[in-house]
Amino acid sequence: MRIIIAPDSFKETLTATEVANAIAEGVLLTCSDATIDLCPMADGGEGTVEAMVAATGGRFLTADVFGPLGKKIRARFGMLGHATGTPLPGELGLVGAKIQSEGLGGYGGQAAVIEMAAASGLELVPPEKRDPTVTTTFGTGELIMTALDQGAQEIIIGIGGSATTDGGCGCAQALGVTFVATDGGPCVCGLAGGGLAEIERIDLSTRDPRIADVRIRVACDVTNPLTGPNGAAAVYGPQKGATPAQVAMLDQGLRRLAGVIRQSLDVDVELTPGAGAAGGLGAGLMAFAGATLERGVEMIADAVDLDARLRGADLCITGEGKFDSQSALGKTAFGVAAAAREAGVPVICISGIAEDDGPHDHFDAVHALVDGEVTASQAMAQPEPLLKDRAARAVGQFLARR
Repeated sequence: MRIIIAPDSFKETLTATEVANAIAEGVLLTCSDATIDLCPMADGGEGTVEAMVAATGGRFLTADVFGPLGKKIRARFGMLGHATGTPLPGELGLVGAKIQSEGLGGYGGQAAVIEMAAASGLELVPPEKRDPTVTTTFGTGELIMTALDQGAQEIIIGIGGSATTDGGCGCAQALGVTFVATDGGPCVCGLAGGGLAEIERIDLSTRDPRIADVRIRVACDVTNPLTGPNGAAAVYGPQKGATPAQVAMLDQGLRRLAGVIRQSLDVDVELTPGAGAAGGLGAGLMAFAGATLERGVEMIADAVDLDARLRGADLCITGEGKFDSQSALGKTAFGVAAAAREAGVPVICISGIAEDDGPHDHFDAVHALVDGEVTASQAMAQPEPLLKDRAARAVGQFLARR
């Protein structure tokens, strides 16, 4: 029996790799001769680097970059491997270990994965200092440059959790893009949201030439435009510390930026769905680096060859921290279930909490750690033994129905 285990992380509890390992141990309690393929997943948000490096047998790297407030920090990113395959029957193997099959496509170490939050994230800014008029994505651009130095031919960027509303201008400066101010001189290095109104012209001729040859894919699951009542400043500015007056100023700055992009680059990103993601970084990466915006879970699934790994499988087990109505809106478990159903593979979800309004009809079964006997606090305190128990129970019930 071949089982694919492809969960997301359980936020603030376990990484996707830890969830996958715990589920696998539970499976082997019930089905000791199962062939298990551990495939940690993500949707482009928190845990994307961890999951993709683990699932492809890649490696982690660190770089010293400028954080959102302009102070040096150490940020982690990953280079993907080409190791996808399955352990021998009855063995767990290492997550991402190259066993039996030699990479089902993979990247051969030529693709990098970055979470912008590692360099420009909200969690890097103390609550009392959160102010998107002064925070910058410059460090995210530095991570991109470091990935290029490592030989990356493709870069995957998760853009959730930003502290910024700079339209991606800080990031672009790190890539070598020149921003000319209204006084004719260069804009200050490390452009932030408060400086967008000063931009008069954009010059891509100074951009690192490698950007033209690299494929940049952005994991983006929001559809907000760059400006307006549903834009980057109005919707996300307050949670980053912006006052109502600052929200208005930031939106005006983003409108100014969109106009300059149209005039200088002949590109219109203002109303593009997803342009407002991560304080306009979505727009910036499209305009300044030729990036494409894609649904996160689908992009991650493609990167780890999920469709190929599902072929011939007898069962797929996925999971996420909370299974509810939001699960159908681009979340990992739902995306994995869609791929499994397309491949004709039964799929089970094991979640921390399962609400009645979740998309239960897309799964053969849904199990939760929290039930009548286990509280949420207990589940968060001891998630791994509970995952093992639920996995063993789920597989036992699945086998009984066959």
